[in-house]
Amino acid sequence: MQRRELMVIDGINLILAILLVASPWVLGFPAGPVSINAIFAGLAIGVVAVAALYAYAQWEEWVNLILGLWVVVSPFVIGFASIALAMWTHVVIGLAVAALAVAELWVYTRRPPAQMAQG
Repeated sequence: MQRRELMVIDGINLILAILLVASPWVLGFPAGPVSINAIFAGLAIGVVAVAALYAYAQWEEWVNLILGLWVVVSPFVIGFASIALAMWTHVVIGLAVAALAVAELWVYTRRPPAQMAQG
């Protein structure tokens, strides 16, 4: 996988972040913890995605993995699992972010950055 392909993954993460940030308004989540979590988690994922688009570093994928897993478990930890649409939005987006992070980490560990730069 070339760096350009990894940038596509980072771009997808940015889109997922935007979807998570917009979800309280688009999907009508209630005000409170569910909306606050969606906005802040989405912003954090977005910041990491932009950083990864600018200059790839392995730590960014570890952060995205942790953020993705947080988004998956947050409905149960924070207590909004009973709001089905909010729960499923968080679980699906969180799983996607975590899976993309694992894919990039796998590529990174199989091909060091110097090899990736050579394409």
